Amino acid sequence: MQYPVLIENGSETTAFGVVFPDLPGCFSAGDTLEAALLAAREAAAAWIDAAVEAGTAIPAPSGPGDVRNLADGKGWTLHLIDLDRPDDGL
Repeated sequence: MQYPVLIENGSETTAFGVVFPDLPGCFSAGDTLEAALLAAREAAAAWIDAAVEAGTAIPAPSGPGDVRNLADGKGWTLHLIDLDRPDDGL
């Protein structure tokens, strides 16, 4: 499944910030865009593992259009990350 993420651009002095609008409290960062996306996959996998362990339902991903509205004018860019959900064989 593809989950949308919002990425706040980094600079030479700040990291790229990443949030998952569909996974409450799931966020990450990286010094480069590539590192931020890798860290985001790891953070989401840990979030999903913890949710499964706690018996919490895993939210379905929002559509990119819905999330894009959150990003407009706020300095965030939208990316999609492929994640396996437990019901998909994780």
